[in-house]
Amino acid sequence: MDFRAFIELLVMGFELVGVLALVVGVAWALVVFARSYFRDVAARPQAYRQLRQGIGRAILLGLELLVAADIIRTVAVDPTFQSVGVLGLIVVVRTFLSWALEVEVNGRWPWQGAAVTPAGATEDGEL
Repeated sequence: MDFRAFIELLVMGFELVGVLALVVGVAWALVVFARSYFRDVAARPQAYRQLRQGIGRAILLGLELLVAADIIRTVAVDPTFQSVGVLGLIVVVRTFLSWALEVEVNGRWPWQGAAVTPAGATEDGEL
């Protein structure tokens, strides 16, 4: 197996894992939503918020893996100015999408720290 074939297999692996992260993450978010939605009528607004957050996280993870695949392909297989330019545009668009999803999921920009509660834990419950 030559280098180019190995890199193409590696890239396909990253792309497969990225797509699986999207599909499995969305499916899992839907399962969690359905359980919460049909279990308690009062918790339906919270279940919907959790669904949106779960789908957003799945998309973020999938996008990160797909960007990694594009970077590997461009740097290792086809490092021309045109392919690097196309990669740059793809990364810019996906970065914008990631930031927008981060704001949607967490309610703050990625570079802002998590808000600290009076008990010292972050909003996410982490210490």
